[in-house]
Amino acid sequence: MPVRRVPLPSGTLCRMADEVGSAPQYDEFADEFLDHARDGFYNAHYDRPACLELLGSVSGRTVLDAACGPGLYAGELVDRGAKVVGLDNSPRMVELARDSVPAAEFRVHDLADPLDWLPDDSVDLVLFALALEYLDDRVSVLRELRRVLRPDGALVLSRMHPTGEWLRHGGNYFEPRVVEEVWSMGWRVRQWLAPLEQTCAELSAAGFLLERLREPRPRPESAELYPEAYARLTQEPAGFLAIRAIPDPRD
Repeated sequence: MPVRRVPLPSGTLCRMADEVGSAPQYDEFADEFLDHARDGFYNAHYDRPACLELLGSVSGRTVLDAACGPGLYAGELVDRGAKVVGLDNSPRMVELARDSVPAAEFRVHDLADPLDWLPDDSVDLVLFALALEYLDDRVSVLRELRRVLRPDGALVLSRMHPTGEWLRHGGNYFEPRVVEEVWSMGWRVRQWLAPLEQTCAELSAAGFLLERLREPRPRPESAELYPEAYARLTQEPAGFLAIRAIPDPRD
């Protein structure tokens, strides 16, 4: 949620065909996204700190940054001593990531396709930030992330808070559906809405155990910079949630 989101004109924010597809939705506004997200409230003061905390110490560890965007998370991981391999289905996002984090390795890759360039048990940690809702076959993707993750590793993912999404969109909270909307900078996106129990079930089906779930609060220092957003997200489930999951040894 990099910017405030506004519905399409009346009648157009509705259930779409039950797929999002593999088109790189962020490609056409990748440069604007980087400018906004670098120091923006939702990214710099809210989601990135929560995900990095759940990852824990990364020094000397190999981290797969799945759906890496313009490399903002990867840059912090490299600064903390990680070896980072990133991927995104947006060619422009990958260009930006390579420019900003030359110490990491990035490639254009659609997560709908197997990670056939990564061996089994080859990464220590997987970061999957704010991209789950853009996938149609989430279990297959999570299984592939499980395959490349070492048995003692962990997956950290963040997603839109399902309660906040239901409060915004209405309808049946328990019915997964695709919606389309325009964010306040004119960025049009299509994404899945799904209840929390479905995300947990998908993780389980992919061979993960949920170790920790966080409903993060913004960094305290952001209160002066973004007082309204800070006050809202310290009281309401209006933003994101973050999950740390580990491989199920029984799988």
